[in-house]
Amino acid sequence: MTSIFSVSAAMNRMTSLTFNSNLVSISFDHGPGSTFPVPARRCLGSAIFSYRRCVGGRWSRLDLARGSTIKCQLNSLSEELQVRKCSPFLESALLPSDNILVSGDWKAVPDIWKSSAEKYGDRIALVDPYHNPPSELTYKQLEQQILEFSEGLRVVGLKPDEKLALFADNSCRWLIADQGIMATGAINVVRGTRSSNEELLQIYSHSESVALVVDNPDFVNRIAEAFISRASIKFVILLWGEKSGIASKVTEGMAVFSFKEIIDLGQESRQKLINCHKEGQNCIYEAINSDDIATLVYTSGTTGNPKGVMLTHQNLLHQIRSFWDTVPAVPGDRFLSMLPSWHAYERAAEYFIFTCGVEQVYTTVQNLKDLQHYQPHYIISVPLVYETLYRGIQKQISTSSTARKLVALTFIKISLEYMELKRICEGNCLVRNQNEPPFLVSMFDWLLARIICAILWPLHILGSKLVYSKIHSAIGISKAGISGGGSLPLYVDRFFEAIGVQLQNGYGLTEASPVVAARRPACNVLGSTGQPLQHTEFKIVDYETDEVLPAGSNGIVKVRGPQVMKGYFKNPSATNQALDKDGWLNTGDIGWIAPNHSRGRSRRCGGVIVLEGRAKDTIVLINGENVEPSEIEEAALQSNLIQQIVVIGQDQRRLGALIVPNKEEILILAKKLSILDADDADASEISKDKMTSLLREELQTWTSECSFHIGPILVVDEPFTIDGGLMTPTLKIRRDKVVAKYSDQIAELYK
Repeated sequence: MTSIFSVSAAMNRMTSLTFNSNLVSISFDHGPGSTFPVPARRCLGSAIFSYRRCVGGRWSRLDLARGSTIKCQLNSLSEELQVRKCSPFLESALLPSDNILVSGDWKAVPDIWKSSAEKYGDRIALVDPYHNPPSELTYKQLEQQILEFSEGLRVVGLKPDEKLALFADNSCRWLIADQGIMATGAINVVRGTRSSNEELLQIYSHSESVALVVDNPDFVNRIAEAFISRASIKFVILLWGEKSGIASKVTEGMAVFSFKEIIDLGQESRQKLINCHKEGQNCIYEAINSDDIATLVYTSGTTGNPKGVMLTHQNLLHQIRSFWDTVPAVPGDRFLSMLPSWHAYERAAEYFIFTCGVEQVYTTVQNLKDLQHYQPHYIISVPLVYETLYRGIQKQISTSSTARKLVALTFIKISLEYMELKRICEGNCLVRNQNEPPFLVSMFDWLLARIICAILWPLHILGSKLVYSKIHSAIGISKAGISGGGSLPLYVDRFFEAIGVQLQNGYGLTEASPVVAARRPACNVLGSTGQPLQHTEFKIVDYETDEVLPAGSNGIVKVRGPQVMKGYFKNPSATNQALDKDGWLNTGDIGWIAPNHSRGRSRRCGGVIVLEGRAKDTIVLINGENVEPSEIEEAALQSNLIQQIVVIGQDQRRLGALIVPNKEEILILAKKLSILDADDADASEISKDKMTSLLREELQTWTSECSFHIGPILVVDEPFTIDGGLMTPTLKIRRDKVVAKYSDQIAELYK
């Protein structure tokens, strides 16, 4: 059969290319035209051809300009000639030899898997004990499954730059799906299964996703009603479970694949590609560019005004290349994965650790017993996990016999004092004052701390052998616990330091992929979030004027670096608010930079970042959950008993509220309910306890439909006003000012 193909390529110099049957006539708009025959081949049902030109008397491959488009019109065949977009180092086995990259010269995130497979081969990479079947994969097996899943996605019709929603929780197959999607040049849109159906639909629709990768059949059945009539879905892939578990009406008219089916399709297709490659039938390909979008991660508040953070391959590769200073992992170290894999913090950490040859075990926060079972060298988690461990240890001590409790508490108190003095000796104590202490004062301070340290050291070592060693055997974490996603409480930080468990706090946000600063093992300054990552800049600016402030001054934290997002998807106004023309990201957080001192107890703290709260409204609970308080406040203000309200809870277990009551309405209600005492029945005041009780009932009534509920409340007598500095001229409450004014009462409230 004779086939006539016409191919046009948009290049720096226009090139037209036509071929008839098995001969190709090529003419170049490049000086005198040259025409020569090239055998046309077919591979896997697609037209495959090599394109070459004569330069200086020898044939060389014709390199299309970046961004070239190749169109193929098949007059007698129905197939379409497509460009394969791929991760250049990961799939180098299928590419022409002159395009192969050096190991470590990564252009896309999936490139890391080939490097790791070459270095660590048969080492165990993943252990997933809680899924059926339980899984254990080596680095070679992990790379192979990523390649096969990626190719399987191409077979079922996923195209480069399309969005594919990945709605699942952490497991080894989540990682394979995540990297398989990226390796095709497509963009994954991630979220966990605990989100509401409406929220997931909003993310799916806003992101323009074309298909779904989900946890299991139960999840498909759950979201089916919300999705089927309101979303266009090309196909659904189940990571776990069988298709038979999906209700028949759900799958009607929809392609559904199991994880194994995608892997099998990928295996078969890759084998054919490899065979074609061996015969010299190279496919046309386009390498993923570092600046291409790799993933969309949606921030909180998606049901109202979704903000999809566009993270590029370069953003994530910066994280991978920069973490080693903070987490110097070596092959054979064991990590315990507790957080959702779709969370930017967990995700970046996982990518990094797999470049180090470690073994990762998947578990959840509910399975803290796995710490003792697996004895990890590192865990990467949110502050709530460390606070839960702290409370568990304290409870264990308090329920011990009187003698054991006395011994343990005495040693802990000694070790707390010892570590405090040790920090003074090492120069790791935070100080905001820009003025250095006098030389003699610094020397005396250091000498006194050194002497007392020497006295307490033997007792600290004895405590380590008698008490702390038992704690270590129960929780593992022999190298470090990395904390992020919220502020680490100082009392938790100090406790673990005292018992010899190193905690390292970090700072980041989804818009920065996410980490921008972290504490290093050699300079672990308690109370700070550490030094900026490589190639990352910080500045503190005035809240009102945006002028840069000196070290030690409180202001809005701004960051700039290779990890900062490309922008918010389809939301240019939000992008312009967050990013200025010079690339500075407004974090919305309040903090300061420690001044540089050459002597004294803070001589090694210069440049570390200290956070003191959030200027923007979003509240981050200690478990890493983001809460937009406006929904709750708007609901509560429907009550005529509440005049003003500020929802609080940053870095706490639960939300609280500061309430300015409408005293007149409360008094009327109190009289109506006959809850005034006989003594004050005619009075114009009601006791604060009774007022608090009424306000709590009102909150429960009016906020019952909200996603989050209020716990403790603080009744405030004075209204928030402009004159008092607690409101802006446009009558918006200044949350940071309110929280600062009532900080002592808030601390007492949460006790």
